[in-house]
Amino acid sequence: MKLDDVLAEIREFLLCPTPDAWVKEALQQQDMLLIDHANCEKKAASTAMNLLYRYIDREDLLKKMSQLAREELLHFEQVVGIMKERGVAYRHVSSSRYASGLRELVRKGGEEELVDVLICGALIEARSCERFACLAPHLDDALAKFYRSLLRSEGRHYQDYLTLAQQYAGTDIQPRIDEFRAVERDLILSEDEEFRFHSGVPAVASVA
Repeated sequence: MKLDDVLAEIREFLLCPTPDAWVKEALQQQDMLLIDHANCEKKAASTAMNLLYRYIDREDLLKKMSQLAREELLHFEQVVGIMKERGVAYRHVSSSRYASGLRELVRKGGEEELVDVLICGALIEARSCERFACLAPHLDDALAKFYRSLLRSEGRHYQDYLTLAQQYAGTDIQPRIDEFRAVERDLILSEDEEFRFHSGVPAVASVA
């Protein structure tokens, strides 16, 4: 599938675009953008590894999550390298409420939990891809090129998560996906006090 088609599919999948106010804040807080982007890549790798360890009897999942973990760790290394070039120190920052807000919907135990975790993964990857595409036109050439380079892999991760969720559910999961999509939209459109890669609308905009 062509990249433009992948982006079109992702934008249709998400119930809202990233608000302009978030993009403007991201451009004002590029150091924090990079720091939290690195954290997101590390967390994505960790999620994939957790699935690898927990579901050792799922051959398709093992293959996809192994590939995904390697790619996310490579992206983490790349972001940290960009930060070093720009004099941005990597440090701990608090997480946004985005991922935890999605995971509040996850049912516990059995196949239902796996399906829900995979749907969460699909949404997180889809929003990441959409945000890279939103940011790229406004960034300096080097960072824009890097973010554009991530679009195809993030789009593939979104598709892999959704495909596995449907495979393991065995039944139509669109109603369940729609529940998660609605919560995801509310998280993106509601206000957040702190700016993060997946935060919502900035409650107070930074001054340039």
